[in-house]
Amino acid sequence: MAFELPELPFAKDALAPHISSTTLDFHHGKHHNTYVVNLNKLIADTDLADKSLEDIMKATAGDASKAGIFNNAAQVWNHTFFWNSLSPKGGGAPTGALADAINDAFGSLDGFKDAFKTAGLTQFGSGWAWLVSRDGKLEIAKTPNAECPLTDGATPIITCDVWEHAYYLDFQNRRPDFLDAFLNELINWDFASANFSA
Repeated sequence: MAFELPELPFAKDALAPHISSTTLDFHHGKHHNTYVVNLNKLIADTDLADKSLEDIMKATAGDASKAGIFNNAAQVWNHTFFWNSLSPKGGGAPTGALADAINDAFGSLDGFKDAFKTAGLTQFGSGWAWLVSRDGKLEIAKTPNAECPLTDGATPIITCDVWEHAYYLDFQNRRPDFLDAFLNELINWDFASANFSA
């Protein structure tokens, strides 16, 4: 069964002025869609055709002969996860068990933000900054290109896309400002809490 481009979980102009509808036209409508189209072509008539995205990623991670399949599958997964990491009513602070875990791991919400922003800024080239849970403990991760902590035994909680196409139309070369907007205005703590609880 072919994969389909998921709808955005918000209106295309709902994240403005931080992320414009023009950025989403390209990022979701073109980049994300291209990964979906390419993945469907690559897995057609193979033993991966009926598998879930997660199973495809785990089956192809680290296999150079299947790098194209992994890259496209992981980018479909990562982008879908990223859209859900964003909210027009985002920002603020987490509550409950996630808030307690963040304080335990990073000392404070500001400590988390500093560590997460550092990961996003120090990811050389294209990639992702993540909050993940590993063995019940929160940690920050960064991954290059299409890599995803899911294939490394961690549970993704929230992510920010730091590929240039995620922010260049709105922020040009100001990745720090984009990360600030993500952490202070857009981060979807409800989604993060649900992932942490699960």
